[in-house]
Amino acid sequence: MSRIIKGRTIARGEASGKVLMTKDPISFLGNVNPETGEIVDPAHELFGESITGKVLVFPQGKGSTVGSYVIYQLKKNNKAPAAIINLECEPIVAVGAIISEIPLIDKLETNPYDVLKDGDDVLVNSAEGFIEIL
Repeated sequence: MSRIIKGRTIARGEASGKVLMTKDPISFLGNVNPETGEIVDPAHELFGESITGKVLVFPQGKGSTVGSYVIYQLKKNNKAPAAIINLECEPIVAVGAIISEIPLIDKLETNPYDVLKDGDDVLVNSAEGFIEIL
């Protein structure tokens, strides 16, 4: 049985995929290789993991404004996440998702860390403002 959780739309769209979660913020400049989609910072919880095609769940972005362009590079290289879920999105990730047309939602009515786990199948429908756990 599926479950629907409402949230705030940041970048409109619809995509589905398997959840990849971290409680660590992500700096796309320095944490993610835009050519491979892998987390390359050895200090990051997701070190060595690929974000490509995943529903990437993380609290918020951090770091340089160039991070928006790194997200765009990921999209151009077909290495971007399918969708993003944040606890509370900040401008760097928001701009990157918008220009890259990656669905992004935040401020879910239920904390995603309480209801999602790695590998869950999730639909992100940020055009309508909800996620669906399949």
